[in-house]
Amino acid sequence: MTGEPVLRVEHLVKHFPDGHGATVRAVDGVSFTLGAGESLGLVGESGCGKSTLARTVIRLLEPTSGRIVFRGVDITHASKRELRSVRRAMSIVFQDPYASLNPRMRAGEIIAQPLRIQGVWRSGGEERVAELLHTVGLNQQHASRFPHEFSTGQRQRIGIARALALDPELLILDEPVSALDVSIRAQIINLLDRLRTDIGLAYLFIAHDLAAVRQTCDRVAVMHLGTIVETGTREDIYRRPTHPYTQALLSSVPVTDPGLRGRRRRIRLTGELPSAIDPPSGCRFRTRCWKATAHCANETPALIDRNGHPSACFYPELASP
Repeated sequence: MTGEPVLRVEHLVKHFPDGHGATVRAVDGVSFTLGAGESLGLVGESGCGKSTLARTVIRLLEPTSGRIVFRGVDITHASKRELRSVRRAMSIVFQDPYASLNPRMRAGEIIAQPLRIQGVWRSGGEERVAELLHTVGLNQQHASRFPHEFSTGQRQRIGIARALALDPELLILDEPVSALDVSIRAQIINLLDRLRTDIGLAYLFIAHDLAAVRQTCDRVAVMHLGTIVETGTREDIYRRPTHPYTQALLSSVPVTDPGLRGRRRRIRLTGELPSAIDPPSGCRFRTRCWKATAHCANETPALIDRNGHPSACFYPELASP
């Protein structure tokens, strides 16, 4: 990556009160950069803070602290008026392709809505909607249908078309294929790959589907309990994982080659499941880690280069169990 990144997130924090006097530390000091045309995959278990991070980055949620810098401009606490121009260049595709679409609006109206809100709808608006439908593999006749008349995969295509309406530079994809069956999932992933190649979009691709991330992303960041514990290129993470949490995640990915099944050892985590309200001292993964020592309880490992790429583990060189 060269030049100023499209997105720079610095020590981002998002906490929520739980209603009983405690604080949920959903995102707790996350930093990363994303270059133009680059795809960064953010992976981790459900509840680790991935979607909260996505919504905070795009300012659907107000950050507790930290900085969000988009195209060199600090938007951390930008007003709604100041965010108006940002909305043209940064867009999001949500996880649920039905709940994110207005059931009372036709597909063409849904796709045109960003153009109307931003005041850029012109006499050629219908042609722009038709172009977007074609881009995502639908046709102009689909514009007159309501969301319930589409399949789940088609609804997700409509959501992607809406996100592309204003020609954004950055697309945040929040679990874009998790609600789809396997065959449709492959179609959407191929569509996203093609769009990135043709249009040059930068992606923040949030998923728990490690296979999809491997196919789509240049770099990967692994998130656990509100923090990033390992980051690197696709090859770094999938071929040389150093953090035990990353190793455990990768060991759970289904093996597609029948000849290789049974050869890879599955890492089954045991121990106390930590809470985002009261995370463990030191390393937050230590209560489930086979490498943990007293050092892990007394000091928080920094996310620094260990064995070739950044990892927040004191013992990255030790083998898996």
